[in-house]
Amino acid sequence: MKLIRTQDAVGQVLCHDITQIIPGVIKDAAFRKGHIVREEDIPVLLSLGKDHLYVWENDETRLHENDAAQILLSICQNEYMHSSAVKEGKIEMIADCDGLFLVDSKRLLAVNTLGEMMIATCHGGTPVKKGDKLAGMRIIPLVIEKEKMDKAREAAGEKPLLQIIPFRSLKVGLVTTGNEVYHGRIQDAFTPVIREKLAEYHCEITEHVVLPDDHQAITDAICRMLENGVDLVLCTGGMSVDPDDRTPLAIKNTGAKVLRYGAPVLPGAMFMLAYTADGRPIAGLPGCVMYAGRTIFDLVLPYLVAGVPVTNEQLCRYGEGGLCLGCSVCTWPNCGFGK
Repeated sequence: MKLIRTQDAVGQVLCHDITQIIPGVIKDAAFRKGHIVREEDIPVLLSLGKDHLYVWENDETRLHENDAAQILLSICQNEYMHSSAVKEGKIEMIADCDGLFLVDSKRLLAVNTLGEMMIATCHGGTPVKKGDKLAGMRIIPLVIEKEKMDKAREAAGEKPLLQIIPFRSLKVGLVTTGNEVYHGRIQDAFTPVIREKLAEYHCEITEHVVLPDDHQAITDAICRMLENGVDLVLCTGGMSVDPDDRTPLAIKNTGAKVLRYGAPVLPGAMFMLAYTADGRPIAGLPGCVMYAGRTIFDLVLPYLVAGVPVTNEQLCRYGEGGLCLGCSVCTWPNCGFGK
C-alpha cells in the first residue's frame, strides 16, 4: 500500500475503514476497507480530517475483491435467479421463481478448495420459492491474484454451478386402493393429504378412482389415466408385503420401467417409483404419507413436478439424512431430512 493525498485518491482502493464520529449521533465506518474512492467522496473524507489516505498500489496481477466476486457470480448464476449488488467482495443470489434448486456439488467443492474465496449455497435438491436466498459468495482478502480466479473459472467449467428448474402445473391421476376403503369400511383419509401436498406445487388431481385390492383393475386404471394424458400417476395404499397388497404388481404390469421398490428413508421405506417409456412417473405411496408430516414423497415430489428424472443413486443417497426426526415444529425443507 502507499500513502497519497486525499485529493489524488479518486479511483484508488482504501486499505482501511474510515470512521465517522458525531457525538450522540453516530460512530460507524463512513467508508469501508476496499471502497473505491469517488470524486464526491473527497469533500467527505477531508471533513473527517483525512488529508492523506493509505491505498493499494495498482498491480496488473491482482484483482480488487469486488471485481473478483463478479467472477464468482459468473460461475454460479444461471436462469431464474438474480444477484445482489456487490459489497465488500460479497454477493448473494436470490430465486426469481418457484422451482427445484440444484447444485453441482463436485464442481462447487473444487472451487471452494482453492482458498481465498468461498461459495455457500442452500442444499441442492430442495424446493425454493421466488425471493428465497440461494447462495452467498465472497472473496476473503481485499485483493486476490488474477491467476487464482482463472483457476476458479477452470475448476467450475463452462456450465453454472447453480440451477433452478421451474415447477410445472401437472395433471395428476390418483388411484386410491384398498378393500377397506372401496367397500366403505373406513373413510378415505389419504386423498385429502395428497391434494394438500400437490397444492403446494399448484398441481391438481384431474382423475381419481377408488379400487379394491385387484391388481388388474389397478393396472387398467393407471393405463387409462396415462392414455387420457395425465402427467403423473399416484397410487395410494397396498404397498406393503402383505398378501392383499397388490399395488406394486399393478404398477409393474403397466409396462413402465420400475426404478426402485423400497427406499432408505423413514418414513417411506415401501415407496415405489416407475417411469413410462415417454418419461411420465408412476409412484406407489406407502401408508406413512397419509399420517406422517414429511416422508419420502416430499423428497421426491419436487423432482417429479420439475420434470427432473429421479435416479436410483439419488434414492440410495437418501440413506444418510433419510431419517425424519418428527420435530414438534416442522421446518422442512430447512432441516436435515433427506440431505
